[in-house]
Order: sequence, then C-alpha cells, then structure tokens
Amino acid sequence: MNRRLAPLAILPPAIFAFIAALFYWGLARDDPDGLPSSFVGRNAPGFELEPFEGMPIPDRIDPDGGGYRLVNFWASWCAPCRAEHAQLLSLKGDGMEIIGVNYKDDPANARAFLQELGNPYTEIGADPEGRTAIEWGVYGVPETFVVGPDGKVALRHAGPVTARVLRETVGPALDWETSE
Repeated sequence: MNRRLAPLAILPPAIFAFIAALFYWGLARDDPDGLPSSFVGRNAPGFELEPFEGMPIPDRIDPDGGGYRLVNFWASWCAPCRAEHAQLLSLKGDGMEIIGVNYKDDPANARAFLQELGNPYTEIGADPEGRTAIEWGVYGVPETFVVGPDGKVALRHAGPVTARVLRETVGPALDWETSE
C-alpha cells in the first residue's frame, strides 16, 4: 500500500466512529423528547393573537403573584392535541388557568373541535400565521408551557400532555395536585 494513502484508509472508520458516538449520546440523554427552551427562567413572551369565538384574548402574562398558568399551543388538525384534551379539561376542572393559542388552523374546524371535546381555556386567541408561536419558540403542536406566579416560564413540554406527562413532568413543575 502506498504510504500516502494509508492516512486516507483511516478516515472512513474514524468518521463512522464519530457518527456512532453522536447517536449513542443522543440515545443516552435523560429526556430524548425534551426540547430546550431559551425562555425557561425568563419572563413569558407576549401574545399577538386574533379574536377567537368571543373569548378573552391574552396579550401578555402579568407577574401578578397569582397561581401557575399553562400556555397551550394546539390545532384541530393535530391528532396529539386531541389525545391531550382530556388532561387539559381535567386541569381546568381542578382550577388551572389555561391560555390557548390556536395555531395555523381553520377557524371553523377549531370551533368544531372545541364544541366536540369541550373548551379547557380561560383565554384563547388564534395565531393564523404562527407569529406568536415563533416568539415562544414553538417547534410544532401541541406544546405546553408552565408559567409561574412570577410570570416566568418554568417548563416547556413538547408533545401531548398525557396522564404520565402530567404526573411526572408538568405536575411537579406546577407543584399541583391533580384529580386522575
């Protein structure tokens, strides 16, 4: 073998080892579904939303010293949003304030979705172009943010809020007793 080609023979196995190490690191993470959020620990961003069904429209979350609140980005075309809806209704029944942001949805379909499944939101607005979702760093729906009494984002959860997620992730961030 030519001595000049010997270093090149090592290159493919080295690249493979590097890629394998990246995959291993990704699989070994504690929360592979968790997405980072630059807002955790910071004041919650504001809202620029359009009216939805005559409900109160949020514009910002005041650090009023009140309780925890959830901000839930959802859409009628989103199957996981349908899956999490019962948990949101349960939280509403427990007295949780939930702000809904209807993401890039047809208004008639969104209304039908809430008429069929119930409305867990205390305030709601439409985000037809996704501008508010961009401000919040949303990757896709559903995404739920826990906002503390101080107006700061305490948690971001990407994906549906299932009973398990509520018990193991969202509930502890809320310091909240839920009815199951």
